[in-house]
Amino acid sequence: MQALVKASTSEGFELRDVPVPAIRDDEVLIRVRRAGVCGTDVHIHDWDAWAQSRCKPPFVVGHEFSGDVVQVGAFVESVKVGDRVTAEGHIVDPLSFWSRTGDAHADPATRIIGVDRDGCFAEYIAMPASNVWHLDPAISYEIGGIMDPMGNAFHTALTAPMAGSVVLVTGCGPIGCFAVGIAKQAGAAAVIATDVNETRLALARRMGATAAVRPDEAERAVREASNGLGADVVLEMSGVPSAIHQAFALVRYSGRVQMLGIPSRKIEVDLASEVIFKGITVYGVIGRRMYDTWHLMTRFLRSGFDPTPVITHRFPMAAWREAIGAIKSGEAGKVVFEIG
Repeated sequence: MQALVKASTSEGFELRDVPVPAIRDDEVLIRVRRAGVCGTDVHIHDWDAWAQSRCKPPFVVGHEFSGDVVQVGAFVESVKVGDRVTAEGHIVDPLSFWSRTGDAHADPATRIIGVDRDGCFAEYIAMPASNVWHLDPAISYEIGGIMDPMGNAFHTALTAPMAGSVVLVTGCGPIGCFAVGIAKQAGAAAVIATDVNETRLALARRMGATAAVRPDEAERAVREASNGLGADVVLEMSGVPSAIHQAFALVRYSGRVQMLGIPSRKIEVDLASEVIFKGITVYGVIGRRMYDTWHLMTRFLRSGFDPTPVITHRFPMAAWREAIGAIKSGEAGKVVFEIG
């Protein structure tokens, strides 16, 4: 089969012919139809400090996908050949402390497809049957192929009170734009989105933002929407130090800051004035909650939530250079490979 491989400890990928993966008795083989390309793939492509510390080439890249089951292992009863599926890309030990206490998403021993083991930028992928998520008939392969990052947005937004809230979203990359639409559909009174990129602000407006503004306009927009109180909830999606400080500044006293964005370096926070004396709750977001986030996501999609405005580019896998370039340009929303 054809696969996009991180072949060596240097910049770039290679499109290679590799063996179709063999499955174990508890696994299934999936014919990949669509796969989402994200910032993590760019980090691996560029072989930056994070990738060097985490990844061990050679391996097949990619962690967001959908497709059809074509083979099932001898012990598998929950999945059958022909099922339309996506999958949770975090592989965890079901007997770990975190799995057994309802926090499998936070297990520090998690192995991620396309990062720690072969991923989905390929014609076929082997997955544990326990990680497979069946696609509702109303959900297309394209939407199924981006449920992984969309799940991050659902986790960020829906572990905070949305109904009637004034919500500030700092950072309008694809996950931030998904979060705008989720907050709106979940009943937020107002959703203010901020970014420095006009293309991304336009996508946030398409996803229903009440106001999509540059960071220097955010305070005015939040104060107007909240009668001067500040945002009830801030969804910090950028990891940019100035945005993190703005999140703490613009959340109301006793409000909530949901942190998904990952800073590229250590930052200094004044815990006394920014957090403690404001009485705020800070929630760190990692991945999707396994599997209540997936249930919520499916129900929102069934009830009319439409993430397709965020998808701006579609490529065959052979055009991987163009896909990486589109993301790096800053002019793309979500980028998708059309594989099968």
